[in-house]
Amino acid sequence: MQLTLCRFASLFFCLLTVSPFVSGATITFSTPSGSSVPAGSVSASATFTTDDGLLTVILRDLLANPTSAGQLVSDVDFSLSSALPGTTVFNSSAQEIFVDAGGVSTLGSTISTGWGFGTLGTGFTICVICPGGSVLSTAPTANPSETIIGPGPYTNANGSIAGNGAHNPFLNGSATFTLANSSITANTVVSNVVFSFSTASGVNVPGEEGGGGGGNAVPEPTSAFLLGSGILGMMVFVKRFSKPA
Repeated sequence: MQLTLCRFASLFFCLLTVSPFVSGATITFSTPSGSSVPAGSVSASATFTTDDGLLTVILRDLLANPTSAGQLVSDVDFSLSSALPGTTVFNSSAQEIFVDAGGVSTLGSTISTGWGFGTLGTGFTICVICPGGSVLSTAPTANPSETIIGPGPYTNANGSIAGNGAHNPFLNGSATFTLANSSITANTVVSNVVFSFSTASGVNVPGEEGGGGGGNAVPEPTSAFLLGSGILGMMVFVKRFSKPA
């Protein structure tokens, strides 16, 4: 029995040694409950994950059955605790969706979004309808189409969405953006998040922390689960085999 327990304990601590926590950190910002712009209600979130040399942003439009293109996500601005000197490689992807004149939607392919990236004051912007004062290192190519639209059905959609050739296609629900720069680390802090809506710049809603993120130093969930499961399993094993015969 003692030999079995010793072997189990040795294996457990060996796994801890070779399976360290992933260093990435995740934080989510959302529009406050009840947010609106001149075109109507809006709802969006942005999840930022920082890791060594990489920032991933998942931008979501959460408003179901929007009425107007003025309610669709077109930009997210944010600040980072570290500057990004040198070249920043910017990539993006999302699935297209087309909405016809009757409000019927058709899914398209997963594409590069055509959004741009650049600096805005002391911060940064990822945009397809870009704010005034931004200095873009990657210019958008999709304006005024490829804004992010929330889930259907699109029975409320007016002519700015349904069958609008200039605004179609849209991005289906979310888009993923990545920034690669050696100055980004897992400890890089994201703040001052602002969402923008509409096909004209300046329709802004400041974001607030929450809506699914934890903070800027969250252990990678799978690793945390494995560690917790290992400890629990060891406790059950020891308790079972320590009972008198």
